Amino acid sequence: MADPRKIRVAVSHYWIVTWRGGEKVLKAILELFPEADVYTLFLDESIKKRYIQNYRVYPSILNRISFLRKNHQKVFPLYPIGIKSLKLKNSYDLLISSESGPAKGIHRPKELPHLCYVHTPMRYCWGFTEEYLRSLPKGVKTLAQFLLLMLRKWDETTINNVDTYIANSKNVRKRIRKYYKKEAIVIYPPIEKELFDDPRVKLKGSKGEYFLSFGALVPYKRVDLLVEVFNKRDDKLIVIGEGSERNKLERIAKDNITFLGYVEDRKIREIIVKSKALIFPGEEDFGMIPLEVMAAGVPVIAYGKGGALETVLEGKSPENSTGIFFENQAVDSLNIAIDKFKTMESDFDPFFIRSHAAQFSEETFKFNFLREVQKILG
Repeated sequence: MADPRKIRVAVSHYWIVTWRGGEKVLKAILELFPEADVYTLFLDESIKKRYIQNYRVYPSILNRISFLRKNHQKVFPLYPIGIKSLKLKNSYDLLISSESGPAKGIHRPKELPHLCYVHTPMRYCWGFTEEYLRSLPKGVKTLAQFLLLMLRKWDETTINNVDTYIANSKNVRKRIRKYYKKEAIVIYPPIEKELFDDPRVKLKGSKGEYFLSFGALVPYKRVDLLVEVFNKRDDKLIVIGEGSERNKLERIAKDNITFLGYVEDRKIREIIVKSKALIFPGEEDFGMIPLEVMAAGVPVIAYGKGGALETVLEGKSPENSTGIFFENQAVDSLNIAIDKFKTMESDFDPFFIRSHAAQFSEETFKFNFLREVQKILG
């Protein structure tokens, strides 16, 4: 295959306004193609400057209005307009879309190969609509339901705009097959090399100071379940992350629950290492955060559904496990799991946990991704 650095690549990514799992995948892709151009619905210049400052990024027409950018998840009826406004600036050898929204719908010349890395088919359109509508007032809910249906119908028109689909997990591959009627290969997202270079690992036999929740504070993450459980327990819970649910959750949380909001990367590792376990109560398409925590030798208590089944290993004993599962997103089920974990916390092996996470390395991701690029370019 030609030198990847010389392949002319356009990358379409849904939006660059936060730095989460999808953006970490984007960064790994861009490192393979240092001359790539990026097209996106919305762009936060501070995020670009911090993480991908050397790349040319072209935002959509929607990005010109700050209100739309600040409310990017709520203005979904405008996504098709934004995508249609994105015009490829140059001649390219390959189009790569990073899809968790409408990124794959970008216009492309028919002869341009298009490889789509799917974090998930749009959750609010495909399979999880009710989760997004649950908290809305009745009148607004009816309108939102109609608008989401329209967005879903538009998304259907973009399915055949892709030549090759890559899923970020077996779970998402099933969703692509179910909703798009397309086959996909699986390439797991990359866990940053720096996490394994960091010498700070939880000590074997040690008990942490608190339980940890880490991620966006949005309804489907089910941090509300954690608050409900820990409001009735004496254990401490640290919550890292921002999102639409934060104010509501902070209002009802008791003193043993601490919300830290956004935390700098250099401080997060220290918080993780001192924790008992990450509690992961949502149903994720894949979920990189459990692996990032496991890279510090910290176990995970996860809802036993979705992507967690591909990352968390529950063996016959704690020594060959990276965590445990709970069966239902319910108070009793999670309480049982926490009580069970506390009886075996000292028996988990941090270095076994870390070595398991290392299987999801950046090197593995890049090797597998380039293999698919080679195939699509012939």
